[in-house]
Amino acid sequence: MRILVVEDERDLNKILVKKLTLEGYLCDSCFDGEQALAYLQSSAVYDAVLMDVMIPKLSGFEVLASIRAAQNMTPVLLLTARDSIQDRVSGLDLGADDYLIKPFAFDELMARLRMITRKASGIKTNVFECGDLSVDILTKTVLRNKRKISLSAKEFAILEVLIRNKGIVLSRESIESRITNFDSDLNSNVVDVYIRFLRKKIDDDYENKLIQTVRGSGYVLREEV
Repeated sequence: MRILVVEDERDLNKILVKKLTLEGYLCDSCFDGEQALAYLQSSAVYDAVLMDVMIPKLSGFEVLASIRAAQNMTPVLLLTARDSIQDRVSGLDLGADDYLIKPFAFDELMARLRMITRKASGIKTNVFECGDLSVDILTKTVLRNKRKISLSAKEFAILEVLIRNKGIVLSRESIESRITNFDSDLNSNVVDVYIRFLRKKIDDDYENKLIQTVRGSGYVLREEV
């Protein structure tokens, strides 16, 4: 999953990115509202945004209002040191998915992040399924026909993108945008390479092939009919 961290306290920004990265998330980060808006208006696809309300140039509220007006429905978790009911009401009315008061426990932050991404995908648990394939995004456990499959971090990242968008054809560019940040310098065929790795581990031993190529369009995870 790709997360945008918007926090002007540089030490906290660095800590959040480090902890999220250790949890397996891919992170971009910035320090003010104008930067945040530029990231969110770019071609990058984010699974969620962690954004402080009181940031320079444009407030978190202003960034949120702008992206929602543009029909960008990326889940947003607002962070703030201001503990007034009116602030929380304002943020939620503008389209925030959740609100977390500073200081907070990282475990709670992670739980809320999982909650808003589950809500966005319409899934109420951390387990996504496609046929006899099961992917637990919390424990990073992958099972095919109840047999455990070991994946590298990059393989899991691509599989998570596919299963979160089960049945939807995704272009190579769309998949790559979800597994790389702005600092990455990957080869253009990285998605094709890892799709081959995934097929070998997930599909080769089974008649029903779940990872399918749509010629001229990209890849899709679905059960064959």
